[in-house]
Amino acid sequence: MALIAMAGLPGVGKSTIARGLAERFPGVLINVDDVASALVRAEFERSFATGLAGYLVAEQVARVNLALGSHVIVDGANSAGYARNIWTALAREFGTELLFVEVVCTDLAAHAARLATRRLPAGQPRISFDDVVVAYAEAESWAAEPRWLVNTTEDVDHDQVFADVQAALRGY
Repeated sequence: MALIAMAGLPGVGKSTIARGLAERFPGVLINVDDVASALVRAEFERSFATGLAGYLVAEQVARVNLALGSHVIVDGANSAGYARNIWTALAREFGTELLFVEVVCTDLAAHAARLATRRLPAGQPRISFDDVVVAYAEAESWAAEPRWLVNTTEDVDHDQVFADVQAALRGY
């Protein structure tokens, strides 16, 4: 069993990569934004607290599924150290492999176009490219977390991503 935590800015393709991985492992897919959006639909005010709650609920769902022996893929930005620490601690708790899959789109025009056309969960606001620039500036530096980079500028071969992630997991 493995714990895979997606990472990256909004609109780079994290959810697409996460779904592809979940289909191929197979694994349980937990989307932090979906959890936070559900809280907003339940009339909790969108805030830092609802975002944090999204991560904490995702952590609990991941914990249950790791205990069942399932691979878990967590789809979230994981741009803050505290978020990445959640997955590091959880992997340590279960003695399982952990890999952060950081997704980037190095073509800024393509990234901006994706933001403008992507489907969002109910209750999640549309994010502009200016918002992404702010998120990039606020993202915390990576420490020693095990991570593998996927650039989604070109079409993604999901079978190759799966093979690469499996190989990266064996390397840790």
